[in-house]
Amino acid sequence: MEKLELLLTRAEAVLGRLEAMLPPAAPDVDWGAAIAFRWRKRQGRGFLQPVPTISSISFADLQNIDRQKDLIEQNTRQFVRKQPANNVLLTGARGTGKSSLIKACLNAYAKDGLRLIEVDKDDLHDLGDIVDLISTRPERFIVFCDDLSFEEGESGYKALKVALDGSVAAQSDNVLIYATSNRRHLLPEYMSDNETYKHTADGEIHPGEVVEEKISLSERFGLWVSFYPFKQDDYLAIVAHWLRHFGCDDAGVEAARGDALVWALERGSRSGRVAWQFARDWSGRRAQA
Repeated sequence: MEKLELLLTRAEAVLGRLEAMLPPAAPDVDWGAAIAFRWRKRQGRGFLQPVPTISSISFADLQNIDRQKDLIEQNTRQFVRKQPANNVLLTGARGTGKSSLIKACLNAYAKDGLRLIEVDKDDLHDLGDIVDLISTRPERFIVFCDDLSFEEGESGYKALKVALDGSVAAQSDNVLIYATSNRRHLLPEYMSDNETYKHTADGEIHPGEVVEEKISLSERFGLWVSFYPFKQDDYLAIVAHWLRHFGCDDAGVEAARGDALVWALERGSRSGRVAWQFARDWSGRRAQA
């Protein structure tokens, strides 16, 4: 009997150690806690973490990108209304409103059941698990990959290709992927890539395998939306919008014009992000004057 009790005690100790080594059970998702979620990993197991507070940016806050706004809003509206819609790739100049536009879509259509899940590039392998988790939910989900780009040989590139249009399983009806990037084809492009082009006898040019591979991912996004650097007048208009947002009157906006141009010159950019940063700095300094 003593030997049996000793054996059971040892077995319990071993089981206790094994349980400590196993990853904890994924917490249940509180779908009512938030309209945005992040995919997180804990000891190798993924779960959705609610984001209780998100940016309050609206379409009206995004200036001088009217064509881009129309394209994204139309696609998102179709998706929310359960009509055909495309995965979207937003590319172009930094700080021009790519990520902000997606957040504005969420704020505009959250009341209609739109939800957002932010996924880091390193977790793209889990896209299949994420889709399985939300495929039976009544909400409409945008899987958001921000500032996406890949280096040669990164495996997340293949995972995203499969999630977009390469799996034997049909894409879930309630999920779209929206990604932003400063690279149109998401991979670095080199002069040596041009050496793979083939010239036929009649003068036609055919891209080689290297180029085809780099194009193949971005091509799987049904909608491409490009963003371009702002002109000086566009930049100043954005500065004026944010200065008024922070409480400046027309006289204050006019007084800030010269400093706004110097601010942009020092940063080598006239982007919307730079305009917003200037407006915060100017308004804060004026408040303390």
